[in-house]
Amino acid sequence: MELLITYDVNTTTPEGERRLRQVAKICEGIGHRVQKSVFEVVCTPSQRLHLEARLQATIDASRDSVRVYHLDRGTFGGAKHLGAAVDAAHHDPLII
Repeated sequence: MELLITYDVNTTTPEGERRLRQVAKICEGIGHRVQKSVFEVVCTPSQRLHLEARLQATIDASRDSVRVYHLDRGTFGGAKHLGAAVDAAHHDPLII
């Protein structure tokens, strides 16, 4: 499955800055960063559940926002990039 993950973490406190780094690290572990707070992810349904559980455990639900969009397979391949865009190799091995 293909997911688009976006997030907005409140960074007005040191704890918020820590949460922001943790959310980014979680997303970097499974997907490709295409903008500062936007990741494209190709994963299995069980990986999605694990990802969402980790994100939910990390954020402050009263201050932070994470959106997970489930896209049709092949959507990333048809994406049109304008400007200084990152071309993420979704089906290549992800090396961490």
